[in-house]
Amino acid sequence: MASSAPPSTAPASNALAVKPGKPRVVIIGCGFGGLEAAKALSHAEVEIVVIDRTNHHLFQPLLYQVATAGLPAPAIAGPIRHILRKQIAKGNLTVLMGEVSSIDAASDCVVLDDGEHIHFDHLVLAAGATHSYFGRDDWAKYAPGLKTLGDAFSIRRRVLTAFERAERESDPVKREPWLTFAVVGAGPTGVEMAGTLAEIAQQTLSAEFRRIDSRMARVILLEGAPRVLGTFTEDLSQRAQEQLEMLGAEVLAGAKVANITAFGIHYDVMEKQPDGSSRAVSHFLPTRTVIWAAGVAASPLGKALAKSTGCELDRAGRVVVQPDLTIPGHPNIYVVGDLASAKSYEDPDNPTPVPGVSPGAKQMGRKAAFNILRRLKGQDTLAFRYFDYGSMATIGKRAAVAMIDIPFTKKRIRFSGFAAWLFWLFVHVYFLIGFRNRTVVMMDWAWAYFTSQRHARVFPDPHALEPHARVVRVDTPE
Repeated sequence: MASSAPPSTAPASNALAVKPGKPRVVIIGCGFGGLEAAKALSHAEVEIVVIDRTNHHLFQPLLYQVATAGLPAPAIAGPIRHILRKQIAKGNLTVLMGEVSSIDAASDCVVLDDGEHIHFDHLVLAAGATHSYFGRDDWAKYAPGLKTLGDAFSIRRRVLTAFERAERESDPVKREPWLTFAVVGAGPTGVEMAGTLAEIAQQTLSAEFRRIDSRMARVILLEGAPRVLGTFTEDLSQRAQEQLEMLGAEVLAGAKVANITAFGIHYDVMEKQPDGSSRAVSHFLPTRTVIWAAGVAASPLGKALAKSTGCELDRAGRVVVQPDLTIPGHPNIYVVGDLASAKSYEDPDNPTPVPGVSPGAKQMGRKAAFNILRRLKGQDTLAFRYFDYGSMATIGKRAAVAMIDIPFTKKRIRFSGFAAWLFWLFVHVYFLIGFRNRTVVMMDWAWAYFTSQRHARVFPDPHALEPHARVVRVDTPE
């Protein structure tokens, strides 16, 4: 059990300094893993402190719908305080909006960005992940990723502004890059984004401009691997590509991005030569709108934890955890969700990696809470076992692919098209938090299905957000 002595560095006036009585569980991050941990501990005799840098829980699987104007932000997000209001009313849960800057494992406390120290008896680190540009962070300003509501609003503004700029451009050569949209990375997020952008160009905006025909827009999906949706079976991968192409998107498999600028993407493709050999040939795609869906890196808190505890990190910066989701030498510190490099011990002799998906984060959050309760009872903790329910990806209206594992059997069902799309809709609506959100999403999707319209096509005026900022126009070099 962690020591209950207060850290010497904590201010004496700190309202969350050590208090006698219930053991304190601090949960960093209120994504899928953190929220599940908080709920699982709500009936236990513990004091819970939830810390998150935002005031809302976000249903990330539908974030691309906000980015592409299919749903308003409140439909997939909810205030943390409202979600946990019943637990707060019991008097054993505190929610703090703040950013954790460091972790002092020796003193069992976390340090917030304003210097406040918060003691813990048990810590659940569920800080999630961010974008990875594989060492080219300078690409971020040209190719935003999609992890937060802020990212979604930025992408929505860029996409809609591109059509507006194309309408104003009289030169067809200069107009073309504004009507070219590139998505880098053909995992589920990239495939969903590319398919939706194609639908917007082909259907939603087709009758709303006079100078341009939005149906002439190009949507290109670039993937460095040989096929899209590499974690799916080859037949579903092929079916996904066919559905993308039917919607009007172009797929460039085996395209390795070399550089991204304000004017387009440089990429290399292996091409056969007349003598039968293959070599990398460089290409340039002129585009003003690039969306990054290719890489994920763990939260920087992983490095902070490694600095404090000496724990191991994998190549993506994730914390390598033990079977019970703790780190070596610190049985009171748990890491879950996208920040954890975890394995499933359903077969103890052959553990398998846990994928970075929301069901995995939820199950890890519940398991961490379960093991905390076992430790409080003096019992041994148990190894994590991940139950894989399968994978899904939607491509567009009436188009999706799905691999579903049947519980308690080793059978897997694979299907695609309209049936997979309906199943995808049902699952995502079911897992949304709150009756209101489910109702809003169902109504918006029903309206979009029958009208092909997206009425969340608004974004703040940049001048209103930054009234003193100067607008700098970047012209295409001659």
